[in-house]
Amino acid sequence: MKRSNLVAIGLRAKTARAIAVVLGGSIDSPVVATKTEFKLADPKIPATAQPYHEVMDLPWEESQIAVRTSAAQIESIARTALAQLIEELRKEGMRISGVGIVGAKDRDLARIGNAHIRAHAAEGVLFRRVLDLAADANGLRRETFPDREFDQITKTRVGSELAALRRRVSDLGRTLTPPWRADEKQAATAAWLVLHFPG
Repeated sequence: MKRSNLVAIGLRAKTARAIAVVLGGSIDSPVVATKTEFKLADPKIPATAQPYHEVMDLPWEESQIAVRTSAAQIESIARTALAQLIEELRKEGMRISGVGIVGAKDRDLARIGNAHIRAHAAEGVLFRRVLDLAADANGLRRETFPDREFDQITKTRVGSELAALRRRVSDLGRTLTPPWRADEKQAATAAWLVLHFPG
């Protein structure tokens, strides 16, 4: 690993899980230190998998109150999972420059009329937000990127390097155990931005 073992963690928030890619190396030669997936739900507590679906029949204001216990449990799971990854990286002599998180951005969920669509949207925000809180709790500098705006943010940040960056990130998958899908690529790109083009 180059640059004195300096790495960044990229996280792609999904419902009940997060894809993590730890990236180091130079701008021109990124290196994946590790790739993993966090479970952000406790199988012993079914409500943590889709917490807003569990309270979907309640009025929106009441569902926000009803989901608090599950949200706190998910937050604890995320904080512990990230702490374990940080500990593993530090044991291997790596220094963590920060974390980049890609996920659903905050929005006015009350304006979504359909309860089922609103539950999905609320979970998207929740599972991204618990990663933000986990990064903060673990003392990491973080950047959060809205998933639907991530390509444009990346383009603005790196400019003419965009095509080369996408090629490098795509090529990383050749040396790794599958999968290397869009989610892993977004996590890797978020880590790369935090490492080399911090906002």
